[in-house]
Amino acid sequence: MPRYRLTVEYDGSGYNGFQAQAGQPTVQGALERAIAAFSGQRVRLAAAGRTDTGVHATGQVVSFDLDRAWPARTVMNAMNAHLIEEEVAVLDCAEVDPEWHARFSATGRRYLYRILNRPGRPALDLGRVWHVKKPLDAGAMHAAAQALVGFRDFTTFRDAGCQSASPEKTLDVAAVTRVGEEVHLAFEARSFLHRQVRSMTGTLVEVGLGRWAVEDVAAALAARDRTACGPVAPAEGLYLTGVRYDG
Repeated sequence: MPRYRLTVEYDGSGYNGFQAQAGQPTVQGALERAIAAFSGQRVRLAAAGRTDTGVHATGQVVSFDLDRAWPARTVMNAMNAHLIEEEVAVLDCAEVDPEWHARFSATGRRYLYRILNRPGRPALDLGRVWHVKKPLDAGAMHAAAQALVGFRDFTTFRDAGCQSASPEKTLDVAAVTRVGEEVHLAFEARSFLHRQVRSMTGTLVEVGLGRWAVEDVAAALAARDRTACGPVAPAEGLYLTGVRYDG
């Protein structure tokens, strides 16, 4: 039974998250319908990350098995043909070892948060950026973010509904840069807690606006208390941009 790996991008605005839910539009549901449409087989695929409602992806990775072997390019083209009315596209497809798994074989995940930092509201990127009108100090945000890098207890930045067994994670990268009218926040880790990136982003924006001092982020982290977190950033600025696999 061949196993396939897909790299997928999607605009999450019109979906109730990635994970399949009865009666709700989801990215997983759209992908699984496309697979069934060309192969005649109903599958339940695995994903590297289950993004929330409104969150986007430029590098989501999924895996699934089929009863018969199809050329990888045929799988990609057939799926894209059946996804034509969806805000989902398959960028790449490859046949992989039957033991390979999109989620459990992953050794790192990368997220990007885009903030449009200008007085005027977005038109072309409406629903794809967080619009913050007041000027942000990206340098101060970056300095504050460094307190989050390393092996940490992220209880403060953990959603109350998080099902992870432990709040302890290792954050490999937390970088804040200005790119023209946008401020970009990049985060890399093996795995993340539920809404961790949005919680960290919202807190760092408080620093950028001058409402928090740089050292306040380290203090909030040390508190290990959800109430010490700043406002949670909205979903529309967040992107899953890539997944790392050793080898």
